[in-house]
Amino acid sequence: MYIPRHFSVEDPAAQQFLENLQSGHLVTNTAQGMLSTMIPVTFDKSSRSVIGHVARGNTQWSEKTTQEALFISVPVDAYISPSWYASKQEHGKVVPTWDYMLAHVYGELIIHDDVDWLRKAVSDLTDSFEGNRAKPWKLDDAPEDYVAGQLRAIVGIELKVARLEVSFKMSQNKTKADLDGVIAGLRADNREDAASKIEVLRTEGKK
Repeated sequence: MYIPRHFSVEDPAAQQFLENLQSGHLVTNTAQGMLSTMIPVTFDKSSRSVIGHVARGNTQWSEKTTQEALFISVPVDAYISPSWYASKQEHGKVVPTWDYMLAHVYGELIIHDDVDWLRKAVSDLTDSFEGNRAKPWKLDDAPEDYVAGQLRAIVGIELKVARLEVSFKMSQNKTKADLDGVIAGLRADNREDAASKIEVLRTEGKK
């Protein structure tokens, strides 16, 4: 992945990004060609693995990979209008761009078809998204025979992380005035997710 110098992320930040993965595209290179599936995930720090699952009917899990697998996650991305920059009024030398937070996670792909492994993986995944709710839904809330049937319909995915590439292009190379304009513009476009991330990165950059 191409990472411009001023958009690189140091290892601690990259590790934090990895630990907060929520979803992305699992990409594998097989004898039948490139295959990709969008999946929700968790990260297991003890095994340093990205954990998820795919439908049993999805042939990607049964296709032998010819190289390491790749997981691509883009939790935040947004169009940046040049009209938001203060410098537009000063000299007009501005163009549109796209801001993003991006991770490429490479590693060995392991398939799990054990019901106990699957139950834990699905339970952990559910807990990670339900944890902040007033009344979190638990896997045990559903009838056991129904859960058992659902588990039979999926296959577990574990990506053993061998390489991690992370790039944040969140306007951090802009002046304070331009950055203020970007944040205001994103909020006007109802993109609080991107605006708040830029603010966090700006604060961390001042430390």
